[in-house]
Amino acid sequence: MNLFADIRVLVVDALAALGARGVLPAGLDLSAVAVEPPRDAAHGDMATNAAMVLAKPAGRKPRDIAEALAAELAADPRIAAAEVAGPGFLNLRLAPGQWQRVLTAALEQGADFGRAAAGSGECINVEFVSANPTGPMHVGHMRGAVFGDALANLLAFAGHDVTREYYINDGGAQVDVLARSAYERYREAHGLDPQIAEGLYPGDYLIPVGEALKAEYGPTLLDRPESEWLAPLREFATDRMMAMIREDLALLGVAMDVYSSEKALYGTGRIESAIRRLDDAGLIYEGVLAPPKGKLPEDWEAREQTLFRSTAHGDDVDRPVRKSDGSWTYFAPDIAYHWDKIDRGFDQLIDIFGADHGGYVKRMQAAVSALSGGRVPLDVKLIQLVKLWKNGEPFKMSKRAGTFVTLRDVVEQAGRDVTRFHMLTRKNDAALDFDFDRVLEQSKDNPVWYVQYASARTHSVLRRAADMGVDTSDAALAGADLSGLDHPAELALARKIAEWPRQVDIAARAHEPHRVAFYLYDLASDLHALWNRGNEEPSLRFVQDGDPTATAPKIALVRAVSVVISAGLGILGVTPVQEMR
Repeated sequence: MNLFADIRVLVVDALAALGARGVLPAGLDLSAVAVEPPRDAAHGDMATNAAMVLAKPAGRKPRDIAEALAAELAADPRIAAAEVAGPGFLNLRLAPGQWQRVLTAALEQGADFGRAAAGSGECINVEFVSANPTGPMHVGHMRGAVFGDALANLLAFAGHDVTREYYINDGGAQVDVLARSAYERYREAHGLDPQIAEGLYPGDYLIPVGEALKAEYGPTLLDRPESEWLAPLREFATDRMMAMIREDLALLGVAMDVYSSEKALYGTGRIESAIRRLDDAGLIYEGVLAPPKGKLPEDWEAREQTLFRSTAHGDDVDRPVRKSDGSWTYFAPDIAYHWDKIDRGFDQLIDIFGADHGGYVKRMQAAVSALSGGRVPLDVKLIQLVKLWKNGEPFKMSKRAGTFVTLRDVVEQAGRDVTRFHMLTRKNDAALDFDFDRVLEQSKDNPVWYVQYASARTHSVLRRAADMGVDTSDAALAGADLSGLDHPAELALARKIAEWPRQVDIAARAHEPHRVAFYLYDLASDLHALWNRGNEEPSLRFVQDGDPTATAPKIALVRAVSVVISAGLGILGVTPVQEMR
């Protein structure tokens, strides 16, 4: 049940009725008509922009439309009042029974309350993390992993068929560096001094890889030239690193559906096939690019090379796909990989990149547009940096990793649930401070604790009511007489619950799971506020001592809050607590 969507239907039907009677022109486009919470709750329960967006196409003054619409809506029993404000905004007050109907729906639908059919099974591929398989995941990867997993959860909750995918960058020179680094740890395992030259990976995490190589090969590789051991060590070390990455992801509660390999694209004709498709569309040519302003990118050459006419699909400049020496650029296998995703039948693609990949967005969107004939949209979400703090100072580097703080370092100190929630307290493209002291403190300023405290409080209230003899099953509470929930503070909490399906829809359409975290904090605030009001006004207490009949509707309200918090935390990948420790 989405009450905002229901009232929008009511508004649209009222406008259609006005058109049928000649008050408005018939056949107006009503797609821009919205119903949403007013900016100031004192103005009403909902507001509609109908008069403002229809004034010009209808050739009417906004206020005249608003007054006619108000009169039409006032005849509906769901509307307690319809008031025109300003130049033509229309504020609506709903009958109390509408909010009580929301609570009943939440109790009847349980975990499905707020789920949407908007996705209609649309297949969406969410590619995230995709870290180079050269070491453990660091805190930047962690934020992308949490964001991607929460976004996938959100889209699934909104009715989409979602695939989580990890692209293994195992086809580039960095994997050769990994193999050489692992070889030095292999020498170390045999009692020799490792030669960790500049440019190799110095982290201690490769010591176990060296030991495993010793167990696998014995001393047979010690005196062999690089040409003989490089290829097998590439594969061996990459497999070990990917196993480590899978373990790190599991610490966060992230499980991928698909792992795709960049290396698997080479020598199979897939890259050639993708480029040929672009060529068939007249988008591949030989040419020389003008030098870009500022720092020269890696793939720029001042000589003729094979170019993709990406400017035909919204990019700023055309992009090289093959170098003058005949080798592919980094962009070419990425084109082939996205062509493979399109070929697998996805209706929409989402890529989650680090902020340092911002220059890659337009070229990738151009490639997907060209390959799919504009049918498949690609949304690229950039993840900004995370700054770690502890005891008022920047958190120190990890000795194990050598150069960075690992995901494991953070999760082991803060816990999975705290880490996940806090990573979603900022929009993905805004920098985030992760202060170990703040994220673990018990205060309203810590959104993780504040929402979990609300979850624990609902369960505490339910236990107390059950001890008093109230049937706290969802079926019993859904059938309770809720008409007594008419105090403004109780209705305010019910209104916030009613916003949940709308928030799911908005967040899913915008690909912004942080909206769920923000909403949960507001819902928790309203619950705590009503609890505090009960300390001053006994009639507002959730448990009315000695009066199960008066307690039941209040428990229904609390249980509805619990249902929504549980669903919201589920989207964020956080386990709701039943009691605080």
